[in-house]
Amino acid sequence: MAVFSLTPAQVDYPAFTADGNWGPEWARRAVWYQIFPERFRNGDRGNDPALSDLAGAYPHDVHSPWQIHPWGADWYELQPYEKKNGHSIWFNLQRRRYGGDVAGILEKLDYLQNLGVTALYLNPVFAAPSSHKYDGATYHHIDPHFGPDPQGDRALIAGEDPADPATWRWSSADRLMLQLIDQVHQRGMHLIFDGVFNHMGITSWAFQDVVKQRQASAYKDWFTITSWDHKSRHAPFTYEGWFGVSELPELREDEGGLVEGPRDYIYAATRRWMDPDGDGDPRDGIDGWRLDVAFCVAHPFWKAWRQQVLSINPQAYLTAEVIDTPEVLKPYLLGDEFDAVMNYQFAFACHDLFMRKKNRITISAFERQLRLVREAFPPGVAPVMQNLLDSHDTMRLASLIVNGDLGAFREWGAFFELSKGSHPDVQMRKPDAEELQTLRLITLFQMTYVGAPMIYYGDEVGMTGANDPCCRKPMLWEDIRHEPERMSPQGVPFPQAIAISPDMDLHDHYRKLIRVRRDHPALWRGAYRTLLCDDSRQLFCFERFTDQERLLILLNGDAKAHAIRLDHAAGAALDLLSGERFDAGGDAAEILLPGRWGRILQVSTHP
Repeated sequence: MAVFSLTPAQVDYPAFTADGNWGPEWARRAVWYQIFPERFRNGDRGNDPALSDLAGAYPHDVHSPWQIHPWGADWYELQPYEKKNGHSIWFNLQRRRYGGDVAGILEKLDYLQNLGVTALYLNPVFAAPSSHKYDGATYHHIDPHFGPDPQGDRALIAGEDPADPATWRWSSADRLMLQLIDQVHQRGMHLIFDGVFNHMGITSWAFQDVVKQRQASAYKDWFTITSWDHKSRHAPFTYEGWFGVSELPELREDEGGLVEGPRDYIYAATRRWMDPDGDGDPRDGIDGWRLDVAFCVAHPFWKAWRQQVLSINPQAYLTAEVIDTPEVLKPYLLGDEFDAVMNYQFAFACHDLFMRKKNRITISAFERQLRLVREAFPPGVAPVMQNLLDSHDTMRLASLIVNGDLGAFREWGAFFELSKGSHPDVQMRKPDAEELQTLRLITLFQMTYVGAPMIYYGDEVGMTGANDPCCRKPMLWEDIRHEPERMSPQGVPFPQAIAISPDMDLHDHYRKLIRVRRDHPALWRGAYRTLLCDDSRQLFCFERFTDQERLLILLNGDAKAHAIRLDHAAGAALDLLSGERFDAGGDAAEILLPGRWGRILQVSTHP
């Protein structure tokens, strides 16, 4: 067993210090939790949608038999009502609704607080017919089926002029969302909405007015109409949809970004949700925004919109979905547009090192990838980046590990297709013991590295799933019986059924790591320095430190145990995970790192 010396004097890597103010202070401390509302919890069965409420959403079948889908049903097994339409599993997955709502999130706030998360990111919550709600009908009303009175809300909304904020009223779903915001704030947590400002849906009030009035519509210039003389599937004219998707008509842009009509509407909706009572005190509003496909909207809009957001709440947080190289990300992160991005580069690096088996990169290459992103932007950016490992647009973390050699995650477009459940090479099984230990190691790194860790709902209880739509399964809860997964995507039974239940041991692992992060400011406020990259033994060690505290994070990516010698310069050390104590006061202390595991050492000296 090889022994290595870990002495500050031997460090070849400079320390990374996040100087200056960047984003709100709370964003540094954040442990994010991403919620896909329709699949998180059905807290109110009285507001569940009906078949007619699916009108306008792909696959546009509002005639075949339909019902709210059983929450605990086998994901790939067609239910009796689905078999009657004669279509494939992929058709039917898009028709399913499970009834998740705002009441369900409220019901589980104690669960989230107990887990230790401090910030919630909600996928779109505005009125829309799809399950994902990226096809917004409005930006100023919460979906009626997320609230207690869908019919009453629709009647109220019908009495408004949607283009005139002076006529906007607060629906029951809106008021329940305000209650959620209040409850989140009372717990010392924060909440951001998903802003989808590149496109709306075909059921949006503005687009429907153009459908009815055509060239006479006051909103005809909101969209890019390519021909008034040719029909399309959803309109008596043709138009540009987001990446060609006809259900998502794009809002029109000029050299300044979004044109005046949609721009003014977005500004009004922004103010509505950030300062609901309009008294100038934003504490009753949301704490920021995640901006969908931000790369599809021109920079001038984001610069101007940021100014509006900060004029309402100077402590607001803005993060963008831009999945690209650091060079492409730079213009978004100069301080005049976004505080951060969803840090897919972090996820890609973790996949390259921890999850791939045949084509795994070296520790040194991993460190270079991290350093590139860490140092590419102004130094205040890294601590507020959303360090995700998966999302609603990717294969689930557990399944990424199981399918580690499927391809390269960072080859985004190709891997997006490779990782879908329809691909024959995708494995649907749960992680084995070794893979589960890899998951634990990855989350240990996620909770100790520079940036704000983000958990996709259900990862903390071991949810599995291929890419969209299979990463959007209903949340696993202890009080709901979940059927074993017996059926493959091809409709062939698995040789052995897969038992489905929340992994509460994994949940407790997340909870413990989050508590360590919360209790030790060096992990969210401290500087960073790489200490050791040992490629042959897959050892990666780094430190997080402030003037008051020094933590050494020692990670072993190898299946075999290795030892590290902690020199006397480190003094005494306490492992915050196991409670073990080491004293290097005289002779060096030898510290064993079990296979695929690590330690968080609190040491008595400072760099």
